[in-house]
Amino acid sequence: MKKLVLKLSVLIGIVLILSSCSSTSSSTVKPTSTPAPSGMPSFYAIPSKIPSAAGQLIKSVKVTVAGIDGTTYRVMYTSVNEQNQVVPVTGLVFIPTTPAPKGGYRVVAWSHGTNGMSMQCAPSLQPSQAVPSINQLLSQGWEVTASDYQGEGTPPGILAYLVGSLAAKNSLDLVEAVQGNTVFKASKTYIVWGHSEGGQTAMFAWAIGPSYAKNLHLVGVVAGAPPSQFAFMYDVLKTSPYAFYLYMGAVGFNLAYGNKAAPLNEVATPLAIKLVKQGIVTKGCYTYLQNTLDKYSMVQLVSKDPYTVPAWKKLMVANDPGQINKNSGVPLLLIQGTADGQIPPLSTQLLATHLCSIGAEVQRWMYPGQHHAQVIGPSTPDMVHWMGDRFSGQSVPDPYIPTGLPNVLDQNCHTSGGFTTPAP
Repeated sequence: MKKLVLKLSVLIGIVLILSSCSSTSSSTVKPTSTPAPSGMPSFYAIPSKIPSAAGQLIKSVKVTVAGIDGTTYRVMYTSVNEQNQVVPVTGLVFIPTTPAPKGGYRVVAWSHGTNGMSMQCAPSLQPSQAVPSINQLLSQGWEVTASDYQGEGTPPGILAYLVGSLAAKNSLDLVEAVQGNTVFKASKTYIVWGHSEGGQTAMFAWAIGPSYAKNLHLVGVVAGAPPSQFAFMYDVLKTSPYAFYLYMGAVGFNLAYGNKAAPLNEVATPLAIKLVKQGIVTKGCYTYLQNTLDKYSMVQLVSKDPYTVPAWKKLMVANDPGQINKNSGVPLLLIQGTADGQIPPLSTQLLATHLCSIGAEVQRWMYPGQHHAQVIGPSTPDMVHWMGDRFSGQSVPDPYIPTGLPNVLDQNCHTSGGFTTPAP
């Protein structure tokens, strides 16, 4: 997520942008042959008939991508929206050059971070940049799936930003969609990895994966800098240079839940609503939104702390990884840089402590001096090792010591439920 402000809560809360921007929970995709959006490849046209169940492949096409050590496919498949209606979603599948092992390629499902909210921001439009460290994953003989999330690449043309379970279902349904296909040769065994906004997605995949994707076998989740602790985020974002995340979150919640559940006028100023109605979030991607929206102050856009508004508080709690109260039984690795200026490291400490208290098996690696997205590079070899151990069935907590940088803080849950640092 490019940098998902830890403050989902605020994001959301900040509703500031909550545009009445089309509360369109109604924009579910029931295509009757929808042409590709203007300026996008014809692949993004939606057929007149799509499967009636989630997790089904609609179509795929091989794309040539320089620098990828494998074969790349652009795909369209079915998933669901918040109203549980079947919708088309696009994404990518990367296949290693090595022959598939018995049972198929193990799968790593990448959940992307913040890149915008509109159709032209779909990662599948730029496969070479869609997945960080892609060749390190392919070199292990792992297949990689990468969902655009519904709204990027497909109608309604706006991503339901920060609606955690929705993005998680989009990622899980793509893993399901490649099953039983002679081109993809995918195993049922998979791991989910995401960073920032994608870290939130990964956390909800951790929570719902075993129950939602019952045909698959989730053996591990890696969540990089996942936003949480939303109740404390409003004050943090008030002076943040990433205030535009708030607009995105408000629009995303309004899109997913509708005006009744996410009433914009209860938290957004008239100016904020006007901006949304003008379609600000549809006119460009990350850099455009940052440059355009950050010229407004929080006071100009937010009428009150969304966490003090019952309707908004309910949604913020529902999308806060720190409010997950059931152990899914899947090993979890949290990765972050100690210099992260977007997701406070203390928030992931609190998240890990909470998850350990409900019996989850959590490890947390903190990389000294690394900023929000900067941590991905040095942590990737360590993460790949951890993933390999999960695929091979190694016990948890993993005894592996991260070596991507000197003095990485290595923490894990103990049987007592505490979250401590192991003795050297």
